[in-house]
Amino acid sequence: MDSIGLLLSGAALFLNGLMLLGKANDKNVGVFNLFVGVFQMIAPFYLIIVSDQTNWVLYEKAAIFLFGLTYLYVGVTVIKGMEGTGLGYYSLWVSILALVYMTIAFTRYGDVVNGLTWLLWAFLWFLFYFINTQERDITEYVGKVAVVQSWITLTIPALFNLTGVWGAEGLYYMWIAVLSVAILYFIYLGYKLFFNERRVLMK
Repeated sequence: MDSIGLLLSGAALFLNGLMLLGKANDKNVGVFNLFVGVFQMIAPFYLIIVSDQTNWVLYEKAAIFLFGLTYLYVGVTVIKGMEGTGLGYYSLWVSILALVYMTIAFTRYGDVVNGLTWLLWAFLWFLFYFINTQERDITEYVGKVAVVQSWITLTIPALFNLTGVWGAEGLYYMWIAVLSVAILYFIYLGYKLFFNERRVLMK
């Protein structure tokens, strides 16, 4: 069920990215966010009930709620046409928690892929905070980051898990490379954005 949730999250994030890029209708995307958000709230409750409910199991399943509440919040905010400041500050809170999950992934589990994935999610949630609370418009940049992350951190890993190939030899290290290249790509896009804005201001 975890993998199914990741797959659906990938779809929701992909649509959210397209929405930010102006290629998908806001309210239509908002409805899909509600669908995925409801699933991401029900699924962890079930997984917790059938688990041994040790602290680390609860820690892992709690992460699903972070996604579920995000998608519900996005869906309601978009459909109702509300200001996004509340969503923004919630996203800031989640981005801080994501850094904790990143740290645990690196230090407790020694899982570089999971650690880099949480780093990317922390960055994306921080961007959601920024575009909903700050006046500077970086919507296109956030849309591109969301679309890329929807595939490399959610959709494709979920498909790997569902098809049973995630443990294949070499795939783990290949995915470290994929995530690392994505980080460099986001840095490059951010530099281009900053450089272009600075050049416009200097004219």
